[in-house]
Amino acid sequence: MGKLIGRFVIIGGVAVVGIAVIFMLFATQPQPQRANSAPRPVAVFVEEAQSGEVALTVTSQGEAQPRTQINLVPQVAGRITYVNPDFIEGGFFEAGETLIQIEDADYRLAVTRAAAQVAQAEQALAREQAESDLAASEWEELGEGEASALTLREPQLAEARAQLAAAEASLQEARLNMQRTRISAPFDGRVRSKNADLGQYVSPGTNLGQVFSTDTVMVRLPLTDHDLGLLGIPVAYNAMGDDDDGIPVTLSATLAGERHEWQGRITRTDSAIDTETRVLYAIAEVEDPYGTAAQEEGAPLAVGLFVSATIQGREIDNAYIIPRNALRGEDSVYIVREGGRMEIHTVGIIDSNPDRVIVSSGVEGGDLVVVSPLRGASNGMSVHTYDADGEQLDAYSATYENAPDGEDEDNATDGGDGENAVASAG
Repeated sequence: MGKLIGRFVIIGGVAVVGIAVIFMLFATQPQPQRANSAPRPVAVFVEEAQSGEVALTVTSQGEAQPRTQINLVPQVAGRITYVNPDFIEGGFFEAGETLIQIEDADYRLAVTRAAAQVAQAEQALAREQAESDLAASEWEELGEGEASALTLREPQLAEARAQLAAAEASLQEARLNMQRTRISAPFDGRVRSKNADLGQYVSPGTNLGQVFSTDTVMVRLPLTDHDLGLLGIPVAYNAMGDDDDGIPVTLSATLAGERHEWQGRITRTDSAIDTETRVLYAIAEVEDPYGTAAQEEGAPLAVGLFVSATIQGREIDNAYIIPRNALRGEDSVYIVREGGRMEIHTVGIIDSNPDRVIVSSGVEGGDLVVVSPLRGASNGMSVHTYDADGEQLDAYSATYENAPDGEDEDNATDGGDGENAVASAG
């Protein structure tokens, strides 16, 4: 019994000693130092927002087309006896120049016959006129009362006059048919296609070829509703009807490895919105594309050429321009204030392209907007600001006063290496 009690006493003593040792270990272990929780400034690149009067532009594309294009068709039948050497694909011709001549021997004979009929009708009319005058004279001498129309041969006289009018009409028709053996176009132009040649027999309506005028080239340019707002023109725009010269437009294309530009004007819009694409087409016109325009630009604005168009829109007095890469999401920008504090602003976008954004609100002229990538942005974030040349803007860079022990202020603000921080931001 005494031995059992002694064992319990020994075990209890060991347990007490173990507990005391564990307690002393926890009491004497070193406490971890609290790290500085203040966030380090992030390096960003900035550019200055510009303000002032801005002229909006709209870009579009389209194909150059002739304003007037027709198929040459004869109005009379016959064999082709002459073809103008310029009546060939790409040939130039002048208004009224004979392009094709149809054999006119039959039509000259028809003119001769019609002229003879006119002469006969004139003789018949003169004879009836004389007989009518004689009948009237005899009635005055021998008759009593009022003579009837038949007595005075008035119906016969009217018939003779009608016969003469019909003969003269036949003569005019014969002469007109003879004139129609000479086929021409009523404008200066070029030949687009040729479908007939010397010796071929053609009938009325035969397609001899296709020609177009060279006085004006048109380009149909699709415009969205947003584009119409930038241009400030109504849906039913008509410069001719409004006594307006039209909206200036610059057309451009690359020919033979060189870029060429032609100046034109938008004169009107289509009568209806395209039901498939939901766009409205504006018509741009360039005068004398093969003459004056070709001399000015060194190349003609050829029909069928696909061109890009830059249209001058309305002007905005109070607008702000920022780089395209300054826009975050749909309508946000990051602005850096003095002291290196960043703010997130919502802007009102007027127009944008791959290079710049025009806004009406949310920024002011001279504001520094962030143009480099930035993750986890928030209002009040501390940043180090650099210009496009990589020079730090001290007035717009935050300081880091609570740097951890063993680190100087420069290492704390730059994340260990200022140059590396700038590179990562770019």
